[in-house]
Amino acid sequence: MRNVRTPALLMGGALFLFLPFPAAHATPPRSHSPSPSTDSTDRYWTASRMRAAQPVRAGGTERAGDDGEGGEGAGSPSRPSEGLPIVGTFFWSDAKGSGHFCGGTVVNSPGKNLVMSAAHCFDGTSARPNLAFVPQYDDGKKPYGSFAVKPGGVFLDKRYLTKGRDAAATLDFNFVQLEPRDGKNVQDVVGGADLMTDAGYAHSPVRLVGYPANQSHPLDCTDRTERFDSPTPGIPGSFLRIECDAYSGGSSGGPFLVKRVSGWGIIGVIGGWKTGGDTDDVSYSPYFGRDVKALYDRATSGEDSVFNSGEVLATAGTWRHAEALAMEILRRE
Repeated sequence: MRNVRTPALLMGGALFLFLPFPAAHATPPRSHSPSPSTDSTDRYWTASRMRAAQPVRAGGTERAGDDGEGGEGAGSPSRPSEGLPIVGTFFWSDAKGSGHFCGGTVVNSPGKNLVMSAAHCFDGTSARPNLAFVPQYDDGKKPYGSFAVKPGGVFLDKRYLTKGRDAAATLDFNFVQLEPRDGKNVQDVVGGADLMTDAGYAHSPVRLVGYPANQSHPLDCTDRTERFDSPTPGIPGSFLRIECDAYSGGSSGGPFLVKRVSGWGIIGVIGGWKTGGDTDDVSYSPYFGRDVKALYDRATSGEDSVFNSGEVLATAGTWRHAEALAMEILRRE
């Protein structure tokens, strides 16, 4: 899944973001003219480019095997599926034109334009051209089209940037604002999941949806979650743990979903401990507590959006630059 070996750095705009609102039913998109940015991402992300995209990573190997700390999988079997309209993938290109991806889930919100993913998917050092979200992506198909990410629309907790992905593994979540498409926000088109905070660690059944790079279709599994207290000194904290087979590289950011009276609730995203785990058959999530709620509240209120200007760090983003940005953020506290 999931090891990202780059220094933590702010991508595309601000820090902080997002929480729940009532779910809506998926509606097929209408054929109106997209916004210019959405039109651009639609043209760029052809079926062949999406199929060729690689999972988010930077050095090292993802899901290289088990080290005995996380347990090996006699987990529940996974199966390819058609996925869910509220779950999809982010795509972006790098300076060489290569495509990359990571999972995400539409989260119910007042603005109806938020997607939740893992922070380690968006903490790289360079700009992300053609950054867009494709709901219910499936083997080169985009049934609802693509939604461009707003300038300055990627929000992370500042401590994830200053401490790094291991020390701040409990903060491995983020939110992304999307541009409307055909005059509609993404939640109006596909619905959304209620963001559930302080819901506890033990849940059953839990549906895990991911996009492993070695699968053509979304992967689906149902099992239970339990509390996992990290035995790794450099990765402190408690996490959700689920045993589902075959969630290999590319699954990062995929949701842990529980059924609600109407629709779905999201209690986790693949990330956290070792950015989601070190074996294909056991996955982890940061616990959604007050830090998630605070991120949502501060972003929706417009507080501390220090870099919400639409600028990106581009190739000038070095680790030294990241430290300077982090110090500036702390000075503004």
